[in-house]
Amino acid sequence: MPLPKAEDLEQLEDIEKQWAVKAMHHAETYFKLITSVDMRKFPLTKIDDEIYEDFEATFPEIDVKHLNDEHFKTPKAKEKWRNWVNKYEKRVNEFNFGSLIRIDYREDYLEQNTMFGVRMQFYAIEIARNKKGLNEELRQSLKASS
Repeated sequence: MPLPKAEDLEQLEDIEKQWAVKAMHHAETYFKLITSVDMRKFPLTKIDDEIYEDFEATFPEIDVKHLNDEHFKTPKAKEKWRNWVNKYEKRVNEFNFGSLIRIDYREDYLEQNTMFGVRMQFYAIEIARNKKGLNEELRQSLKASS
């Protein structure tokens, strides 16, 4: 297999930059949304209830208040997530598009509070946070402190 040419590497770098800009824009928009409205009344997908039930049944070990790397980054966890995410390939738009995920629900998308995932992981975590009222709790605490 031949080595990539310099211009190919530049194109890959441009694609990574475009992904990063799009993911950051998505994160900023979402944080503005969750700090402005009660997300318990605002679905993220047409199948939020199904995603939530499936996530809770498949990943009961995940505490969405504060995420733990071992539930995402180990080979076993990656395989479990891959199987779960792929079930939604034809049902959720951009199901495997790169997304930023907040580690602790009480914090913004700061460098130390952000991890990379795919859109279905983002949906699973944020739908669970919305259903459990965690994002509403965040919104209320920010409202009280301003």
